Amino acid sequence: MGFFFFASRAAARFLGEARITHPSVSTAALLVAAASGGGLVAYADSAGENASSEPSQEAPRKKKVVVLGTGWAGTSFLKDLDCSKYEVKVISPRNYFAFTPLLPSVTCGTVEARSIVEPIRKMLEKKRKDVTFYEAECFKIDASKKAVHCRSAVGTNFDGNGDFMVDYDYLVVALGATVNTFNTPGVMENCYFLKEVEDAQKIRRNVIDCFEKASLPNISEEEKRKILHFVIIGGGPTGVEFAAEMHDFLVEDLVKLYPAIQDFVKITIIQSGEHILNMFDQRIATFAEIKFQRDGIEVNTGFRVVKVSDDLITMKSKSLGEVSVPYGMAVWSAGVGTRPVIMDFMQQIGQTNRRVLATNEWLRVHECDSIYAIGDCASITQRKIMDDISTVFKMADKDNSGTLTLKEINDVIEDICIRYPQVELYMKSMHMLDIRDLIKDAIGDSHKESMVVDIEEFKKALSHVDSQVKSVPATAQVAAQQGHYLAECFNKMDQCKEHPEGPLRMTGTGSGRHNFRPFRYKHLGQFAPLGGEQAAAELPGDWVSMGHSTQWLWYSVYASKQVSWRTRMLVVSDWTRRFIFGRDSSRI
Repeated sequence: MGFFFFASRAAARFLGEARITHPSVSTAALLVAAASGGGLVAYADSAGENASSEPSQEAPRKKKVVVLGTGWAGTSFLKDLDCSKYEVKVISPRNYFAFTPLLPSVTCGTVEARSIVEPIRKMLEKKRKDVTFYEAECFKIDASKKAVHCRSAVGTNFDGNGDFMVDYDYLVVALGATVNTFNTPGVMENCYFLKEVEDAQKIRRNVIDCFEKASLPNISEEEKRKILHFVIIGGGPTGVEFAAEMHDFLVEDLVKLYPAIQDFVKITIIQSGEHILNMFDQRIATFAEIKFQRDGIEVNTGFRVVKVSDDLITMKSKSLGEVSVPYGMAVWSAGVGTRPVIMDFMQQIGQTNRRVLATNEWLRVHECDSIYAIGDCASITQRKIMDDISTVFKMADKDNSGTLTLKEINDVIEDICIRYPQVELYMKSMHMLDIRDLIKDAIGDSHKESMVVDIEEFKKALSHVDSQVKSVPATAQVAAQQGHYLAECFNKMDQCKEHPEGPLRMTGTGSGRHNFRPFRYKHLGQFAPLGGEQAAAELPGDWVSMGHSTQWLWYSVYASKQVSWRTRMLVVSDWTRRFIFGRDSSRI
């Protein structure tokens, strides 16, 4: 007992001396147990009391950023966002990103489904400490409470459902779009769609089912023609590429496997417009129609589908009236529609009677300061300069003289072109070199030398500018650029509050400059694979390319645009396998 008591006193004396000579020495406790008496002698220092008396400096709370969707827009935003600055939560019913431009290739086995998908958790592996992912579907956005209501299909809570709620400081809506049937009877029940990977897999299985069913001995020739009639409704890029893939699958692979029924196969495209690929240059549309005619693909333009039953498609044209054709499989690719959660949200914020969310040029949803929308679920409302012409004139008139000199106009023309890009587009379309050419025709002969304009002459000079206001298309290219732009804005949000880099504020009650430059879409070109190792391309600078060389350009561009080296290698290997062994016709 004496030994332990002595040891405890010695330890206490040692720690006391150490505290004097080395104030940084800290010991939580010294416990000495008495062997015989079972007693306990404890020594505890006062470091905890000293620490608690010092004021604690907690790190500032990170703003919560919730991202809805893992498509082109959402994934591009997440890849470029500096997640260390925010508490990021991602919510999507898909735990992967799909390279959707290659979905038509999946339908016929040119590319395997898993070759074009990349798991979201894998893409965000380097940011996993700062990003949380929930595999769930958002079914309601509550802007007043800054929360989103979600439902999980893979897990349930104690109430027996998978509902939960996530609050946010900033919400990025990137939910994409769904199919648009235009309320055509029978479309949802009888047609296939091509929006998701699962859709492509269903089409692939059904194509093989049609050929196997037509090969049965009890099927008549008339039934074979019906079963093997593949109809694509919609002559846009998706429909045209699927028709081309289907034709290649037939002539390169299926004729060898089903030689007895090859003569019964028919592929038809139904297009409501006068030409297919009407968003491309007219030269490309004409080239595609001629090639399809040569390949035996029937193109019916000027027809609108009015009804789809389980065995007939009824379409109407101005010249022929209603016509019904039997079919074996129909693929609907005639437009995009609005998801229910977006429709509900638009009703909340007063954006009724719209197809998509309206945002400003900075991708912020109108009347919602903390909500941004990117991708196919939103469209940018470009403000017209004639709506603000008086404000612009007053801002440029620095001396309040009621007139503008050429120097005063030149001082603000850069900000005007940034805020209203249609001004620059109009000058380019009219082959004008600068603002001087724009105002020449608006001023009288007496003012031509001094180049001084009043408000009415200024209005006249800019009266036709708003004709160049254009809406961006609902494409993967646009969505990716919007995601990148918004991520850059979030990354420098604090910096730009102190040092704004946007144009002068010309509307609203604020003054000074906008924090950021508005979003500008840069068109990098578009492709249309036409089968037979031929493709068409519309590239910047009004350059149009068609033929076999363009197909190889398509291969290189689409391989380089893959989101990872894994998918890049898989896609290239699938193309190589197809060249050597052909497409797989197994029904899996």
